[in-house]
Amino acid sequence: MQTDAIKIADTTANPAPLGLMAFGMTTVLLNLHNAGFIAMDTMILAMGIFYGGIAQIIAGIMEWKKDNTFGTIAFISYGFFWLTLVALIVMPKMNVGVAATDAHALGAYLALWGVFTAILFVPTLRISRALQVVFATLTVLFFMLAAAELTGNGTIATYAGYVGIICGLSAMYAAMAQVWNEVYKREVAPLGAI
Repeated sequence: MQTDAIKIADTTANPAPLGLMAFGMTTVLLNLHNAGFIAMDTMILAMGIFYGGIAQIIAGIMEWKKDNTFGTIAFISYGFFWLTLVALIVMPKMNVGVAATDAHALGAYLALWGVFTAILFVPTLRISRALQVVFATLTVLFFMLAAAELTGNGTIATYAGYVGIICGLSAMYAAMAQVWNEVYKREVAPLGAI
């Protein structure tokens, strides 16, 4: 007996621009602080929780629905990165009986995120030049921040801030390019698809 398979068309929106913009804007703001332009304050922490954190997790869940393993892993992981980073900053100030993370432990935390990002960079070689820039600069950023923590060298952290601003702006570009290209139904902003 032959049965006809029913195919369901995916009509859901592309979640990648949301995840990339959430990551990009939050990264730019934190690295404006690292570069010495603005203070670390509630605005950066709120962005880390709600946009960099929660919005990226939502985008990652949406990528899972679209069967995109790379997008799922990237957005959910970096969403939780932002939440853990805010927790590392805020929890010791809340008098909940936990000590602040020392510089060497924070250096290890950042280095491990650098390793994770370097691993995720490899698949971008099959996706687009835009994502290669995002993940390459993010890898450099994490290792520079780790080096700054491990050595106590504030100059490295300042230069890392500039790398982070470039990284965040590149993610914002990748987000908007996808939106513009979809809206105009042609390549308005190149992503360097491979």
